[in-house]
Amino acid sequence: MSNQLSTDTILTRGVAQVLPDKESLLSLMEKRTIRVYLGIDPSGAYLTLGHSVVLRKLQQFADLGHDVILLIGNGTVRIGDPTGKDSTRPVLTDEQIEENFKDWKRQASKVLNFDKITIKHNGDWLDKLNFVDILKLMAKTTVQQLMERDMFQKRLEEGKPIHGHEIMYPLLQGYDSVAMDIDLEIGGTDQTFNMMMGRTLQKAYNNKEKWVLATPIINGTDGRKMSKSYGNYIALTEDHINMYGKLMSTADEEIITYFEVLTDIPMDEVNEMEMKIKDGANPMEFKKKLAFEITKMYHDERLAQEAADHFQKTVQNKEAPEEMEEVSVSDETMTIFDLVKACDNDESNSQIRRLITQGGVQLEGEKIVDPSAQISIKDGSVLKIGKRKYYRIKL
Repeated sequence: MSNQLSTDTILTRGVAQVLPDKESLLSLMEKRTIRVYLGIDPSGAYLTLGHSVVLRKLQQFADLGHDVILLIGNGTVRIGDPTGKDSTRPVLTDEQIEENFKDWKRQASKVLNFDKITIKHNGDWLDKLNFVDILKLMAKTTVQQLMERDMFQKRLEEGKPIHGHEIMYPLLQGYDSVAMDIDLEIGGTDQTFNMMMGRTLQKAYNNKEKWVLATPIINGTDGRKMSKSYGNYIALTEDHINMYGKLMSTADEEIITYFEVLTDIPMDEVNEMEMKIKDGANPMEFKKKLAFEITKMYHDERLAQEAADHFQKTVQNKEAPEEMEEVSVSDETMTIFDLVKACDNDESNSQIRRLITQGGVQLEGEKIVDPSAQISIKDGSVLKIGKRKYYRIKL
């Protein structure tokens, strides 16, 4: 959970942008409690440290005593995926949405204290809008404004279709700010367009100012945007060994950003570490501190130390751990792909194949780079997956 922070720090640290400006929002927050909200997609999500950036920010406002709302988009989700990433996404029932949210809440509880947060559903007001209400909503903006969205501009350039219901998505999401009479909406920088639409509609309907706070999108372990599809993510529910190890595999260039947006280490210390790295200090000691701090946050100090010791032994000293997970298989002969899948079924098939072909899998110390290679298994064989995962195979 986030430590108590000053208002100015909340509006500065781990913040990409405050619109229209930080000073006016700071002035308002010093005068009264504000109403803040974060909207989430209830279609099912696997939460990562990337998601934690905005979740931590939401909790900070709750810790300062502001009126904080977590909005489940059960109304907007019926439009489908406006990003175009999944055009075949099925429409979810209310029961499916609630089941998805239970899983989301279980993961998010690593960051959020739900005793301080109000949960709302935008279907409660969006489902009640009639045809006249929709026409009035559409009249509050122009087609040109809606088409300014980056993804729509890209599709126009590529000659790809933009469906009518998709341009309604920003309007309906923006209407949430009106229905809840919001002072501030927070979200990732990829949501800035939709959040600004809420600012436009709040002025049009309620003649009231609304601010937008955008948090940065962080990179994953391979330097690209942290994403499950890239396989470069660190899950909030990652076990302590993997969480520490994955953090140690991030690029040196991410150390300071991670300290700033993912931890509560004072910025004076963070800035001092940044200067030392620029002056030629070995980044490894700071990366170890980062990995320990984050692992401690999501587990505890004892497990963080256990993870640090495990990393030292298995990765740096290249020793196999004395204790490892045992996996039973029924066949003495199978492909290396099937064996890896049996041991590590959390990974996707494509990620497993990529790991094997890149030399990241060893059986009894021997690298196997062909996913379809047939292997003979002996009872007690040791399978190493990546840098940190060891399994003892039992027949």
